[in-house]
Amino acid sequence: MFHRRLAAAVAGAAAVVALASGCATENAPAPAPAPSGGTGTLPGTSAAPAPGGVVAGGVTEAQAAQLCSDMQAQLQSWRTYTPTIGKGGLNTVVGTWAAQNGLNVIELMGNKARIDAITQAQCPDVRAEAIESLRIPDLASGLIGF
Repeated sequence: MFHRRLAAAVAGAAAVVALASGCATENAPAPAPAPSGGTGTLPGTSAAPAPGGVVAGGVTEAQAAQLCSDMQAQLQSWRTYTPTIGKGGLNTVVGTWAAQNGLNVIELMGNKARIDAITQAQCPDVRAEAIESLRIPDLASGLIGF
């Protein structure tokens, strides 16, 4: 039974990653022009703040709040199942969240630490519980393919 659940979780996570990766270039917003002052920004962020404010990681407060809410809804499952299955759930949450918010999944895969930055700024308690439940040093290390 355990092996079936594990296989289903891994297959589900892989499907989300494949779906999100395939949609990333079609639905991704046009990149923001580079700032002329040479200040530089994180990949995937723009120089102008988005409506509602921007938190660490270059997403709006509403997007960050949604990620935190989605993660919080899964905490009990991640505490109940093995960390391996929970990591599949983390990948599903992050992949679905990115797709729903039109984020460039390719850029997100190249900078997994953005998820840590977003959750540290918006919901450090949820982040800490997720890390503890999944037995990982940070959220980035639990993301597969991101």
